[in-house]
Amino acid sequence: MKVGFIQLKVIFGNKKENIEKVTEYIHQKEADLIVLPELFNSGYLFSSHSELAALAESIPDGQTTKILIQLARDLKVYLVAGLPERERNHFYNSAILVGPHGFIGCYRKLHLFNTEKKWFVPGNRPLEVYDIGSVKIGLMICFDWIFPEVCRTLALKGAHIICHPSNLVLPYCQSAMITRALENRVFIITANRIGTERRKNDQLTFTGNSQVVDPGGEVVLYATNNEKYEIIDIDPVAAENKKMTEQNDLFLDRQPEFYEISIK
Repeated sequence: MKVGFIQLKVIFGNKKENIEKVTEYIHQKEADLIVLPELFNSGYLFSSHSELAALAESIPDGQTTKILIQLARDLKVYLVAGLPERERNHFYNSAILVGPHGFIGCYRKLHLFNTEKKWFVPGNRPLEVYDIGSVKIGLMICFDWIFPEVCRTLALKGAHIICHPSNLVLPYCQSAMITRALENRVFIITANRIGTERRKNDQLTFTGNSQVVDPGGEVVLYATNNEKYEIIDIDPVAAENKKMTEQNDLFLDRQPEFYEISIK
């Protein structure tokens, strides 16, 4: 299976150019699964709810989702992409999965980072794994990485590959994803942004370094801080082997009856 990511320098508020850039990249190489960054079409640093409302779209009948569905159909590829979602009066930081047969699913970010809490509400749907045939795919978004329960839940639900659209600014995630992949024996594709976004009195610099990590914790594909569309061949079946040694299966050895913790 050919999987990979597109690492972008996103232009805030310019959905047309951001989508056109992604479309151009996707046509350059054949792939089976491509992951795009978080909020790839809109940018990240919103300054008002009215600005967010102007950029957010309904899913799956919004403009961006429709364009990606058509791309997926034309090129026979699965796409995961982050975008701001509007549902009635609520806004979500969401990621979609589309494929050759159309819209598959939408995940709403559970763990909002810093000022995201001013604009979005936390996701209100359970973590889901999507069966696309011989492979099962899970979705998470950016700051979800720091909560190990997310990857573990997706892995326990059968995910071979966890797709991770991101706008990373902290220096820890790329290293942490090695552990997340290893402790769950799954592939993880992190698609990050590059560049600095400046808005009024605020700015963020994104860390780039998008990557694919295999179930053994090896970084098998890596980008630095340039715009990149990178693809690698993987065998998703490797994620079905949960053994660390002949005597240790990471899932069968779990003792969940001892894990319950209540925080008051």
